[in-house]
Amino acid sequence: MIESLNLFPLGWSHYLLGGLSIGAGVALLYVLTGLVGGMSTVFSSTWSFVIKRPFFQQERFTSSRDWRLVYAVGLVLGAALWWWLFADGQPLRTDVPRWMLLLGGVLVGYGARLGNGCTSGHGICGLGSMQWPSLAAVLTFMATAIVTANLVGWLS
Repeated sequence: MIESLNLFPLGWSHYLLGGLSIGAGVALLYVLTGLVGGMSTVFSSTWSFVIKRPFFQQERFTSSRDWRLVYAVGLVLGAALWWWLFADGQPLRTDVPRWMLLLGGVLVGYGARLGNGCTSGHGICGLGSMQWPSLAAVLTFMATAIVTANLVGWLS
């Protein structure tokens, strides 16, 4: 391995802490309430407040939109708390224009809805609640990622 290639230039402990926190939060939500905390459903249930088309007005979205919105706000507040406690209050910057970030977020949310969940949702919530379709989705995501990474490595 090349010494200058460091996969974790900022260390790995915050990745471990983040993963453990997400897993504990999702497990706690499920154990205490029986609710599955997937974020892609937050996308559709939040749109159900403003879009009156039949898809968004399904009972599964309208009946869960209040707690899902609170759940999403909690994730944002958790990120803000992390930034305040662990990032030394240093602003995080990107050169990506805000409109691109917004558009990317909307497209990712839409794609996650089309796939009945996002990669992490299937991996954390779906596998955690032993849903076989999530296992198929995770295996498909991983196989696609491995093939893509190897193709990119081979072509460059």
